[in-house]
Amino acid sequence: MPYLTSSATGSASTDVRLRFGVPGFAHPLVARAEWGELTRPGTPLHWVVLNVADGPGVRPDPHCLEAAGRLRNTGVRVLGHLDIAHGVRAFAEVVSDAQRYLDWYQVDGFLLDRCPGERASLPDIRRAVTTLRTLRDGAHVVLGHGIHPYPGYAENADQLVTFSGPWSDYRWSQVAEWTADYPPDRFCHFVHGVPRAHLDEALRVARWQGAATIYFTDRTDRDGLSDPWENMPGYWDDIVSRIGTGVSE
Repeated sequence: MPYLTSSATGSASTDVRLRFGVPGFAHPLVARAEWGELTRPGTPLHWVVLNVADGPGVRPDPHCLEAAGRLRNTGVRVLGHLDIAHGVRAFAEVVSDAQRYLDWYQVDGFLLDRCPGERASLPDIRRAVTTLRTLRDGAHVVLGHGIHPYPGYAENADQLVTFSGPWSDYRWSQVAEWTADYPPDRFCHFVHGVPRAHLDEALRVARWQGAATIYFTDRTDRDGLSDPWENMPGYWDDIVSRIGTGVSE
């Protein structure tokens, strides 16, 4: 069973209120129903990632602009998707993508996908985050490591994605002890391939590990051949009702 221990807290807490961080649906022309569903009143959304074409694209897309505008009009943060490519992508390219997101879609912040997690890369990521916050005052920055990174990253972003992967790994995962020194709203978990019958168990894992922002889906990556986040899970209404009522274990 996943565990969390800390000299600061002594034990894990399951009294964590969860909200969704949506990693990014397919283009609104392809996933029209999904984007529309996100604007339903009462949906516990923290933020939604806009990924036009593996980034902002080469020109403004009116369909994406409309989808992002509807979300922002309901008070939901929209984050631009920036691919860091594990730290090898040129700094200037990342900044250029960020500026286009701001100019074209007025995003509220950014998800830095494929973010490196080792200590040696921390200065470069710190530089990128600092620059993004000069471009957009109050930008909400999420570092998409997908694993537990070197602890210093937690001081340089609003949130860290500390798990991204399949349910078969998540249900037996173990959380890094240092995360207990931070509140749950600093951490995000993205889990695909979660069967409906295991939703309660998955929600318990998230709360036990201290992650307040989640996205669970029954879609799979088909061994790396597809994007499990492109479409809404088949049990969307079910998981919305469970989170929206604040069910805890």
